[in-house]
Amino acid sequence: ITGGVLPPPGATMFEKMRHMASRDDGLRRFLLNEPRVGATSSANLVVPPTRADADVGFIIMEASEYPPMSGSNTICTATALLETGMVAMTEPETRFTLEAPGGLINIVARCRAGRCEQITFTNVPCFVLHLDHALEVTGLGTISVDVAYGGMIFAFADAPALGFRLPPDEARDITAAGSRITAAAAEQIEAVHPENPEIRDVSITSIAGPVEDADGNRLKGRNACVVQPGRIDRCPTGTATSARLAILHARGRIAVGQVFENRSIIDTRFESEIVALTEVGGVPAVVPKVSGRGFVVGVYQYGYDPNDPFPEG
Repeated sequence: ITGGVLPPPGATMFEKMRHMASRDDGLRRFLLNEPRVGATSSANLVVPPTRADADVGFIIMEASEYPPMSGSNTICTATALLETGMVAMTEPETRFTLEAPGGLINIVARCRAGRCEQITFTNVPCFVLHLDHALEVTGLGTISVDVAYGGMIFAFADAPALGFRLPPDEARDITAAGSRITAAAAEQIEAVHPENPEIRDVSITSIAGPVEDADGNRLKGRNACVVQPGRIDRCPTGTATSARLAILHARGRIAVGQVFENRSIIDTRFESEIVALTEVGGVPAVVPKVSGRGFVVGVYQYGYDPNDPFPEG
């Protein structure tokens, strides 16, 4: 959303997000309910930053929640800002900083002929909350999940253990299983950000395939992220990729600077790596960098008839 909406009140981007979520949710419902779009899409409200060290702020709206951070939404927002001229493009590389509700996100855009050919973002610090946590799931019995923060709180379940190979024709069954895992994890597992208790509870499940060695100093993997209210993300999910880097590092499976190529169920691809180690509230954390690409597919104006009995869809 690049015009026509005033910024919500709040001293920080997180406060602005919480205001929309708790007091003014009409814009999200207006945009993401039928007949305008639907539960398969997201919306991002571009607003002035609240911090002097950021260039642009944005608030992420998804079908069922306001996440503090989203990788694919970051890539798409950065692409839109550059290709519409809201942020000046410098070729072959443009650098600027976005302020998400979860924190500052540094952007490096590879640009040519007025287009963004790749967006690389440095995420907020990401960390593990639980490894090998037993979880009782309806229809699945007792399973083991890892829980980690990558800008949202994820449960990671092992695809082979659930009988999945992650081809597209398993999508319906993966969605059903992932939705049950998310519901069970939100009820049974305590998951709270150590510095911001308002960021809490598992809201997404990643059904994750095995991580394998690739050419050179690289790892590769595949996952299907089940997003509420019941769909699989089209991309590998930047926050899930970041959270998985934290898990892989905690398990001694990946080193700083080693590349992890993550693919979705439809073979869209993100490349990622850990660029630094840090702590969040005393919890060991990693700083991930993720690269992908977005595309501007249209410029739209939305409205509704004053006589519409369902103004918010």
